[in-house]
Amino acid sequence: MNTLGLVIQREYITRVRKKSFIILTLLMPLLMVALSVIPFWLSTLNEGGTRHIAVIDDTGVYAPLLQSTENYDFQIIGVSDQRAQESRLGKDLFAILQITGDLHKNPKAVSLISEKQAPQDLQSLIKRTLNEKVTQQRLDELSAAGEVDAGAIRRVRSIVEDGSAISLKTLRLSGDGDVSESSTELSTVIGMIFTILIYMFILLYGNMVMQAVLEEKKSRIVEVMVSSVKPVKLLIGKVVGIGLVGITQLVIWGILLGVLFTGMSLFISSPEKATAISADMGDFNMEGLTNAIMSVNWFEIALYFITFFIGGYVLYASIFAMFASAVDSEEDTSQFMTPVTLLIMFAFFAGFYSVSNPDGPLAFWTSLIPFTSPIVMMVRIPFGIPLWEKLLSLALLYGTFILISIFSAKVYRVGILMYGKKPTLKEMMKWVKYK
Repeated sequence: MNTLGLVIQREYITRVRKKSFIILTLLMPLLMVALSVIPFWLSTLNEGGTRHIAVIDDTGVYAPLLQSTENYDFQIIGVSDQRAQESRLGKDLFAILQITGDLHKNPKAVSLISEKQAPQDLQSLIKRTLNEKVTQQRLDELSAAGEVDAGAIRRVRSIVEDGSAISLKTLRLSGDGDVSESSTELSTVIGMIFTILIYMFILLYGNMVMQAVLEEKKSRIVEVMVSSVKPVKLLIGKVVGIGLVGITQLVIWGILLGVLFTGMSLFISSPEKATAISADMGDFNMEGLTNAIMSVNWFEIALYFITFFIGGYVLYASIFAMFASAVDSEEDTSQFMTPVTLLIMFAFFAGFYSVSNPDGPLAFWTSLIPFTSPIVMMVRIPFGIPLWEKLLSLALLYGTFILISIFSAKVYRVGILMYGKKPTLKEMMKWVKYK
């Protein structure tokens, strides 16, 4: 095996054999699910069971409509008891709801007093109940005025109570004329997940390359290694070896998620479970969601994810390795790495804001600029974009990383053996011209 292969093998084997890599690779999917589910679950918990709400209604019309729930107990009290109830706030009484007038004439004649900030679900429950009653009052007033007959009022009341049952199905027309069901919400979720993944991996493994270069330089092992391996091959081997570690981790995660998704699909597809889930989720369109998931071209997304990951990783890893080779400690890298880190963060925020308009100017141009395209393009691909945009973005990205890699290799071969001096960008440009 040649020296380049030995370097790649060393960088790869020493990292995939670490216990930290194995544990992180196996537990990260579970950790990501836990980080997503646990905060949502905790947000649904109550502080201490049912909260008591005292209702003081001067009109006597609205208080009976407020039905107690599992979380909130509405207690109707008289106006004369208001002072006594205020002394209970923060103890056994959570809040006091006071209605001082006819709400369909004065919508602001209602207030909620509490020691703590009233939860959003409590506010929504109160406003929804009172709004429904005010709507009925206005319809009754219209009917009593004789301007509209009683039959029309009943029909209007029925329309208001039934609401709208419209369900918009979105379809996508492909270039070959095939029509398939799509979901904007699903495309948004997929785009954000892959964007976060590629952002995280570029930073994680780019920094890993930088740490590896710094470690070898500080320990002076590199002086022994360059006696048998050319510095350029050493850099290429390091970048490729650590990149293969990242791809290995991605493949394992993909297999684990595939197994998990298959198991969930089989679980949901059973008639008993499908009936139970439909009953629990009410009007939620599980069949439509399943069809939308199956209509996604997962092979295309995975293929572009790997290609953009490789391009973005090599681009930034080369920059990280170049700056790491020019300094003697991690503290000295901050002057060079801060602008690079800010550029990656800009790419992430550009991708985040491009979700709402994946064909807008911000999304289009940042998906073509090589330093931002690996992150932003993964937001746009699930929404379906022209093939020429993908190919142009890849061509610009790979052409740029080849030029950056050549430039980095020339700086690396000189900087890796330089000690005791903090070089400037001007001096590093001179290193490129060294023979």
